[in-house]
Amino acid sequence: MAKRKKQDDFDDVIVDVVDGSGKSGSFLEQNGKMLFSGIALIALLIGGYYAYNLLVKAPKQKEAVEQMFQAQFQFDRDSFKLALTNPGGGYPGFVDIVDQYSGTPAGNLANYYAAVSYLKLGDFDASQSYLKAFSPPDELLAATKNGLMGDIAGEKGDLDGALSYYKKAANANNDIIAPYYLKKMGLLLTKQGKADDAVAAFKQIKEKYPNSAEGKNVDKYL
Repeated sequence: MAKRKKQDDFDDVIVDVVDGSGKSGSFLEQNGKMLFSGIALIALLIGGYYAYNLLVKAPKQKEAVEQMFQAQFQFDRDSFKLALTNPGGGYPGFVDIVDQYSGTPAGNLANYYAAVSYLKLGDFDASQSYLKAFSPPDELLAATKNGLMGDIAGEKGDLDGALSYYKKAANANNDIIAPYYLKKMGLLLTKQGKADDAVAAFKQIKEKYPNSAEGKNVDKYL
């Protein structure tokens, strides 16, 4: 009933505006000031949004990318501890970048780098925390996030949890990521003594991804 009433009110407004029976324009006369104030507010909000993106967010993103360069350098050379907190040259590590540039794509990506770094250093709780804060911008990184969550779960002894995350990662529409995590599924299922399920995972690699690195070597697991 409420929905119908809303539609009736809208129809009455249409009548008031277009009717030529002396009531013409009554709606605008009575509500014009409020209406145009609302339109002005919407325009202001839209303008403010674009101004914020242009004048605040874009420069902040550019600065974040420039500041993250040294941490990425240390990450690429497997100096994960330095990459996290002290990459050198007066530049911030990933931990500080996450704090200082939150809300930017670079700040978001720093969560991912921090998660991988802590995982490599064996601090699984910290890795999990940063990984949960990371918002994947595409399907590839979404699959990678699930895969890393699986690795963390496995390291913490939660094999069922690891398997669940690997399954999600293996659903990626990607010829590199999918077979990689199908292989991890197969190996983990083998470790759990679930031979039939492990064979099914390996067969999926053979049938769907025969030209992948995993597909070319899957027969030895079968």
